[in-house]
Amino acid sequence: MKKISIVWLLLCSIIGGISAQQIELKGLVREAKNSEPLAFVNVVLQTPDSAFVTGAVSDDNGRFAIPKIQPGDYRLALSFMGYKTLYIEVAGLSKNLALPDILMEEEAVGLDAVTVTGSASTSRIDRKLIFPTERQVKISRNGFDLLQQLMLPRLQMDLMKREISVPGGGEVQLRINGVRVEVNDIAAIQPADIIRVEYHDNPGLRYGNAEVVLDYIVRRHETGGNLGVNIQNAFILKKFGYSGINGRINHKKSEFSVNYNINHQNSFETWRDNEELFTFADGSILRRREAGEPLPGRVLSPNLTAAYSFLNDGRMFNATFRYNVFDYKDNYKARLYDMDRPEDYVRMFDLNKNYVSRPALDLYYQENLKNDQTLIVNLVGTYNHTDDTRSYQESRDGTLLTDANSIVSGNKYSWIGEGIYERKLGANSLSAGVRHTQAYSDNTYRNGHEYHTAMRQGETFLYGEWKGKVRKLDYTLGAGVTRSFFRQENAGEDYEYYTFNPRLALFHPLPGNSSVRLKADIGSNTPSLSSLSDVEQVIDSLQIQRGNPDLKPFLTYRSELNYEWKKGLFYAGFQGRYEYQPSAVMERKFWEGGKIVRTWDNQKNWQRMSGSLQLRVGPVKDILQVSVTGGVNHFISHGNTYRHVYTNPYISIMMNGNYKDFTASLMLYTPQDWFFSEQLFGGSNSHILSLGYKYRAVNFGLSMFNPFYGWKRHIENRSEYASYQQTLHVNDVSRLLLFTFSWNMNFGRSFQSDQKRLNNADEDAGVMKAGK
Repeated sequence: MKKISIVWLLLCSIIGGISAQQIELKGLVREAKNSEPLAFVNVVLQTPDSAFVTGAVSDDNGRFAIPKIQPGDYRLALSFMGYKTLYIEVAGLSKNLALPDILMEEEAVGLDAVTVTGSASTSRIDRKLIFPTERQVKISRNGFDLLQQLMLPRLQMDLMKREISVPGGGEVQLRINGVRVEVNDIAAIQPADIIRVEYHDNPGLRYGNAEVVLDYIVRRHETGGNLGVNIQNAFILKKFGYSGINGRINHKKSEFSVNYNINHQNSFETWRDNEELFTFADGSILRRREAGEPLPGRVLSPNLTAAYSFLNDGRMFNATFRYNVFDYKDNYKARLYDMDRPEDYVRMFDLNKNYVSRPALDLYYQENLKNDQTLIVNLVGTYNHTDDTRSYQESRDGTLLTDANSIVSGNKYSWIGEGIYERKLGANSLSAGVRHTQAYSDNTYRNGHEYHTAMRQGETFLYGEWKGKVRKLDYTLGAGVTRSFFRQENAGEDYEYYTFNPRLALFHPLPGNSSVRLKADIGSNTPSLSSLSDVEQVIDSLQIQRGNPDLKPFLTYRSELNYEWKKGLFYAGFQGRYEYQPSAVMERKFWEGGKIVRTWDNQKNWQRMSGSLQLRVGPVKDILQVSVTGGVNHFISHGNTYRHVYTNPYISIMMNGNYKDFTASLMLYTPQDWFFSEQLFGGSNSHILSLGYKYRAVNFGLSMFNPFYGWKRHIENRSEYASYQQTLHVNDVSRLLLFTFSWNMNFGRSFQSDQKRLNNADEDAGVMKAGK
């Protein structure tokens, strides 16, 4: 802590007291190293004995003003996340005063609290810093709930499944103090511990192919602990629900935490309507319809996380053990008939079970070195075990016509090692790193024949990145090299490829609280082990699925333009984006031996052009906030023998309101479709109404999913040989009423923390599945 004394000696010609005039105190806060203005610094005016008088927050230009001050002696306290708290003594204040520029120095380790009374955010070249308001923190149940209050661009939240996604299914990395975590860990965060949320909408090279990164910066306590419970269940308890319990204990420099939760969806009725068009080799066609009938399904997903961390003098060690299970049953039955002869039908059953267990151990070490240098080492080991079964039958009058059964047992072992070096050089910074992923897959497929595959896959990524500033222009220049390797034992198939991955980002503030950002990069894509498997599986009486070990890695070229404008309660953000993937791995269908073979191949290219505009107002008097986002996606999928074009407009509306201890919200999404290869993946049409009440440390709530119309999802395939249009239905998600309950308890808290910068995970099971 740095202490500066500024004493103004006042000349008084008349003894008789101090005038009752009101005074304004103002100043400009800058970073000590590069003299850049610091926005959102918490400025508190105190009496000499530290009693609170009033306060302010510095604006985007680092300026603050505190009006209507009575003459007297004061102390000014300035605090900001990552900087040393600064105290300035102001003695004998009797007239308006403009302080000299105030320089704040960076704190090597520290996550001190910042209290924000108005909505606060600031944009940087790679991310947005979001400071939740005191009100938003108070009314939120946990870190997941707080994200709904913040209304960040592009993010979609599924409150029932507790999922966070972006249109198109790109990777959303979730982190706490820099460490990659899962959504259940976010749901275990107590809102009062959250200092800010860093929304990386332009992630650097170190984040791989992540679309966005959400990093919760939270306090690290030195003593005491906390216990939390979160429950969300349908009134028909066996249908849908989520239950979680978490605890954390701090002792001096150590922290122990445990988080257990379970998602369950039991006996919910699903069915699909499916129309297929087959064009045979001789030119004849078959139009077939699958008229679905409801059957119960099930999803059960328990998750356990146990962690230990140790922090001492700029060094941190963290060990995390995770055990995740996914148990899924998906059943369909239908009348299957020729649409030209509907009386000629068969009974169809398509029964699927999938069980995945995934233990993982994550070891992390970080050391802050001299001269603003940081060294990070991370090692993750994961074991994926998969059991997948499918039974497909067609029968007429009790006679079995088609009986296709498949059993897949898979074991995948992987490890990920990463090392990162970072150094700050004044207003610039340098980072370099290497990450290696190695996977071994051993799978057995039984479907009348038995196939055994043993595959090895590796990827090494070496990169360097430089962040700099020229006047008001921030820029990032980066480059990486990726080595991809694959080998399938006893099949004679392997490859080794090297690709170059450059990256450029430019950010420039504009007049009127606006900014513009341009970025471009080239990323690498490696085929999944499941698509590389040299095996064959039956889909139905006319179709089979086959892997392709000849698949090769491919590149993604991306460019993006962002514009933002903020003024008071109003926010507007525009994004335009273009993606191009030459030689993309996409689906291919062809006739062989009287069957249609569905496989994958490196096709000509895939392209997407998109634009979106978000308009947000609020929070109005910390009570009401509204966000409306509209956009359009345009897809071009160019295969070796096909070309498809598809355009999808969409809109989403979010409203949050709160008064005293009551909250209400509305979320409405129209489908955001995705077209890739020859397949249209329709988004879901969903809307959610929620009401909540908070009493001290307890939250109660009611939510209704899809109160106005039912849930359905459309999927379409446009192959010239075997096209289909499919609609999935889930009856129980229409007008589904759930109650929510949460309780958080703290005991004996004081805090200090560091940030764990990264975490890696392998969630690809490496198993190929067949199905409609």
